[in-house]
Amino acid sequence: MASGTLALIDQVVSDLDRVLGDGALAALPDAERIEVLQAAGAAFRRIEATVVETIATGDAVDFPHSTGCRTQNELLQRTLLTDLRGATRVAKVVALVRREVSLASGDRLPARWPALREAMLDGAIGVAGMLAATEPIEKVSHRISVDDRLRADRCLARAARGFRPDPDGGPDAEVQGPAPTLDELTLLAETLVALLDPDGDEPGDEPARRRGITLGRVRDGLRSIKGYLTPEVAAQLELILDAFNNPKGDGPPTPGVAFTPGDDDEADEDAEDDTERADGDTEGAGGQPADEDPYNSDPRCVIDGRTAAQKRHDALAAALAIAARHRDMPTIGGAGPVLVVTVDAKDLANGTGRASVSGAWGQLPLGVAAHVGCTGTIQRVLFDEGRIIGITTTDRVFTVHQRRAIIARDRECLIPGCHVPASWCEIHHVTEHSQGGPTHTDNGVPLCWWHHRSLGTSGWEIRMDDGVPQVRGPGWWDPEQRWRTPRLSLPTREKARGAPATPAQRVA
Repeated sequence: MASGTLALIDQVVSDLDRVLGDGALAALPDAERIEVLQAAGAAFRRIEATVVETIATGDAVDFPHSTGCRTQNELLQRTLLTDLRGATRVAKVVALVRREVSLASGDRLPARWPALREAMLDGAIGVAGMLAATEPIEKVSHRISVDDRLRADRCLARAARGFRPDPDGGPDAEVQGPAPTLDELTLLAETLVALLDPDGDEPGDEPARRRGITLGRVRDGLRSIKGYLTPEVAAQLELILDAFNNPKGDGPPTPGVAFTPGDDDEADEDAEDDTERADGDTEGAGGQPADEDPYNSDPRCVIDGRTAAQKRHDALAAALAIAARHRDMPTIGGAGPVLVVTVDAKDLANGTGRASVSGAWGQLPLGVAAHVGCTGTIQRVLFDEGRIIGITTTDRVFTVHQRRAIIARDRECLIPGCHVPASWCEIHHVTEHSQGGPTHTDNGVPLCWWHHRSLGTSGWEIRMDDGVPQVRGPGWWDPEQRWRTPRLSLPTREKARGAPATPAQRVA
């Protein structure tokens, strides 16, 4: 029987090969093209029905396992050469039409949607049509009776075959016409839902069930994210994004980021001079008033060309990084949710090639590996013709105590105009670890997620002078291109008059 079934399908494939191989399709007139499309649609729906019924009549667990596949979806992806979305759609229809075996009699029980199953086997409806007809009713199936669902099944199956009420006949009179489109099937199903469940959900019930987040596949180097958040979760997310992206239009808050005059040879002034200026000196370096800083005077206090959407993305990235290292974060395999970036050691050393990240498909820029590696650990895995022959780990993570010290010193992202708190930042190795830079407070500075990732291309430079961070900005920001020492803003002259600057105010 099996060999006969395969022979029939092979014959269909052979006939289609002849249709595609002799160039006859190119010479068809338009009228015949329509007929070919209709015939191909009928064949396509029967092929889909063959796939669904082949899976549905097998054991849901044992059949995939017997083929060496972990799941039914994997089996479908491998045999049909389809993607995850296509396999998932077929699997959904399989669940709708599967006929379970009775434990008492051994007979097969009716399908969940028996009439639509028969319509599918007859070629009246395909996988997409089954989902269009059933999904609106499945959403409310917990609030309607089995009899109501079966009545809807019969109504939808008749509609899929082209039967409609005859306005000129009696109450039960029907007339057969063209098959409905998928949108028309969905509209009919939604109409039936309104009749079978007129009261709908309890207030707040439906939104809570619709919540969810979906990560898309990699397209052009990016992954899409879409979904629905409950109001309280959305509000919390907005607060986090606002906290990161608040422009602080009234100027740098205390403690803000300001700069002391300096050059390549002299990066900082004595603390006594700072105290004298705070006590009443009216002019700073270059004749500028002491309370004005020409290098931090952006009226938005954000020297940043990102769009609002880009800022929200980067804020979410930073929030996720903070959450991942929080002590209350659940573990995976005994460790925190670690982001694993894989790159060839030679590529990383030479700055060539591509990297890949766990959980994402496709290749990533090598800079991603350098960015992640700067704040994490590097584990070297040695291979020999596919076999793992060695594993080494280089400890390069700043400890909790080192982070606290760096946060106490710098307070905010080191880039001027960026006021992301240091506790939210990543700790950057000023001299790269791969170039011999130590994991030490004299070699670490806080950078927010975006400034850390864009440091190599943004024009900002960072160096350490006897353990004190110094910044040199791009030419558009500082035409003199001088190294400047970030420090927390001193209090205003009115507040500071008669009171020396505290050590916390002087800390660089």
